[in-house]
Amino acid sequence: MQEELQKKILNGFQLVLRPIVKILLRYGIGYNEFAETVKLAFVDVGSSDFGIRGRPTNISRVAVMTGLTRKEVRRLRSRIENGDDAPTVRTTPITEVLTRWHSESDFLDKSGKPAALIFSEGDSSFSELVRRFGGDVPPGAMRTEMKRMGLIDESDDGHLTVKSRSLHMKDGNENLMTSLIHSAYPLLATIARNTDPDIPKGQGNAQFATYSLAIDPSDRTRLKRISYDRLAEAAVSFDDLFTAYESAGTKIENRAENPVVMVGLYYFEETDPHATYRW
Repeated sequence: MQEELQKKILNGFQLVLRPIVKILLRYGIGYNEFAETVKLAFVDVGSSDFGIRGRPTNISRVAVMTGLTRKEVRRLRSRIENGDDAPTVRTTPITEVLTRWHSESDFLDKSGKPAALIFSEGDSSFSELVRRFGGDVPPGAMRTEMKRMGLIDESDDGHLTVKSRSLHMKDGNENLMTSLIHSAYPLLATIARNTDPDIPKGQGNAQFATYSLAIDPSDRTRLKRISYDRLAEAAVSFDDLFTAYESAGTKIENRAENPVVMVGLYYFEETDPHATYRW
């Protein structure tokens, strides 16, 4: 019975791994490199999440659980303790300026939307916005780059207006890392929590999906466009909700160490003819 359950789970992960392997091969990453990453994850989780009475799991027990040798576990734990290959996605100055332009009262109009800002100095100017939230980037350089990326417009009288709420990265590598950490990881972590038998009933996280097997192919382009618009509206609504709580709550000294709260929304349409599974 246990072997049959494990086989079903592995079959499910074989399906999940298809898009992951596509990405890896696209970037020239082969099995050996990925296998090292997988072993790191096994040792990391085995050490931190399966300890007894809150203590880290010892090397021998991690070896038993993972099937790795004690020598290998010791080597990998050393890498983890040294902070090797820890994934991070840093907020860029442009992203921070865009976020603050949509949330800080000094830079909003009477309706609560991003105000048209004059470039020159002043408490509610673009230069002041960049000075507060753009790191060490000069306001002129920030304006030039945001205009180049199509994020803002500048009128004849020198006022700057926002065209986009978020930054859509043209750099595929950065976009991939952001998507993995901000989309794929939260969804899989939610699934892991919601299927954990040790989590009391009713304490799982929200996880919703809807699907259909009866959409005519000729309607999919229109459906995809409508879905995109509705998901974008929902994302903006949740962003406003989070911003309201950020403004109402006490200031957090170190944002990097505060646990993240996130809502994920997505549209999916199977395009892989070899991904065989049943709904």
